[in-house]
Amino acid sequence: MKILVSEVGPRDGLQSIQSIMPLDAKKKWVTAEAAAGVTEIEVGSFVSAKLLPQLADTAELVRFARRIPGLTVAVLVPNLKGAEAAVEAGAHKITIPISASESHSLKNVRRTHAQMLDEVKGIVTLLKDVPADRRPKFEGGLSTAFGCTLEGVVPADTVVALADALMSAGCDEVGLSDTTGYANPAQVRDLVRRVKSAVGEHALSGLHLHNTRGLGLANVLAGLEVGITTFDSSLGGLGGCPFAPGASGNIVTEDLVFMLEAMGLWTGIDLQQLMAVRQVLREALPSEDLYGFTPDAGLPLGFSQEAAP
Repeated sequence: MKILVSEVGPRDGLQSIQSIMPLDAKKKWVTAEAAAGVTEIEVGSFVSAKLLPQLADTAELVRFARRIPGLTVAVLVPNLKGAEAAVEAGAHKITIPISASESHSLKNVRRTHAQMLDEVKGIVTLLKDVPADRRPKFEGGLSTAFGCTLEGVVPADTVVALADALMSAGCDEVGLSDTTGYANPAQVRDLVRRVKSAVGEHALSGLHLHNTRGLGLANVLAGLEVGITTFDSSLGGLGGCPFAPGASGNIVTEDLVFMLEAMGLWTGIDLQQLMAVRQVLREALPSEDLYGFTPDAGLPLGFSQEAAP
């Protein structure tokens, strides 16, 4: 089975730290990960540079990354204006974050659910006028789907209703995000099943999980059990959400790839090459901690990666 590991470090990782990575280093990071076999990278977000100066060069990075053969260049857009910039830069995939917790939505994008759905409809209208060969895939990303540091429990029915509303508004697909690291495996299985039942198997294929409380990879296994085939992760475990206190801890890309490959699943990513990319981050972000059990322990004796199925 082919599992898509989508690298989100250049967006989710960098937005959560104070250090600003130079554009040349970002280009080197994206190039090196693509060379290691990573086929989808979220390279940034089209937000105000005043809010996130770490991502001010997203348009230039998108234009650069588009020239890498076989790479899907993804970005986050908070609104219609961001989507317009993403289309102009040439992104292959855009994701708009819709927080299931309305308190988090107001903190994160300063909009209610109704206002965000209006933004979605505006983006859908925009994309209809984009030629098919340049039209990006449009995902509705359901943030705080498993719980919120501001509201606590987020009812599953709220998540399901928002997923249905996003698909009805014209999104190509939806994704579930454990923005705050609250999810557990039983919850992941249950919510994925509920959302798929509402919007269809084809409309939900991806999970964005955090390892804040040590359950990241356990939640990946739960996702696999209910048919999820795309998982977001961040090199070195960089990242979290600046508007969700205590929500640090993206899944470490290196650990995720190791687990999947050790299970006999195929990612197409060369682990040795992937772990070597950490040096780019060490040089560009010397004050930031990098995480990961696999890079620290090394690969087991006799471990080998399967060829493409």
